[in-house]
Amino acid sequence: MTKPVPDPPLVTKTSTTFGSCDGSHDPLFAVRPGVSAEDALIHATVLLKSAYQTNAQACDMVNAEVRGLLWATQHSLEMSLALVEALLDEVEARAATAAVLRRTVLAGQAPVE
Repeated sequence: MTKPVPDPPLVTKTSTTFGSCDGSHDPLFAVRPGVSAEDALIHATVLLKSAYQTNAQACDMVNAEVRGLLWATQHSLEMSLALVEALLDEVEARAATAAVLRRTVLAGQAPVE
């Protein structure tokens, strides 16, 4: 059975701080409550892509010993990016399905299963 009303969008519930330089001062930045999951995943994707590209360039600039460490980081970044993009695809697919359901309900038609 398809629900006529979709679940509310996922949003962050709490503030998460970062940028304290290992506790030497109060955090400079925060992820604020109320950010949609889709927006957060989009930003995470951009950040991971930037880290991936930066790390890839660093691999070309260092000696073989350090390059091995950077390649390990490169693989971790690639896996993280794939995971975040898969989650973002799911969030976007659910949003599209919810939009179709809303239009169907508003038009007075039976929801499509």
